Amino acid sequence: MKTQLLCTFSTKTDVENHLELIKSNYTLAYNYIYVLQNKNIPNELFVTYNVVVENQQPNLEMKTILVHRKKQSNTLYTINALNNVIMEATGGQLDNKFEVDWEKYRNCILVTNTEGVKKIYTRVFDVIDLTK
Repeated sequence: MKTQLLCTFSTKTDVENHLELIKSNYTLAYNYIYVLQNKNIPNELFVTYNVVVENQQPNLEMKTILVHRKKQSNTLYTINALNNVIMEATGGQLDNKFEVDWEKYRNCILVTNTEGVKKIYTRVFDVIDLTK
């Protein structure tokens, strides 16, 4: 079974609606959905969940991205953000052997914007157990 980790951007107001859309539109690989909160902007939430890849179509009602996770530091990141982190550390070179110091990015989401890498520090807001 091939899975992907997705992250849906939400708010406290919209999170319940987003959770229902996730449950009805995706085949979830595991029985947990993790909701993270932006430490600096508490109304911003990030809903993370693993989906089975087979025939999944993104729901256009939600702002969702594909992310990867470094378990040791609890870091979520996009490939573009990882590439930018490496290039910043190596003076502009994309070195696929470069070892990232993941402790610098503990408990955060790394994404890119027009200015480069954006670090969003997070904390666990809720863990939804779908078996209940």
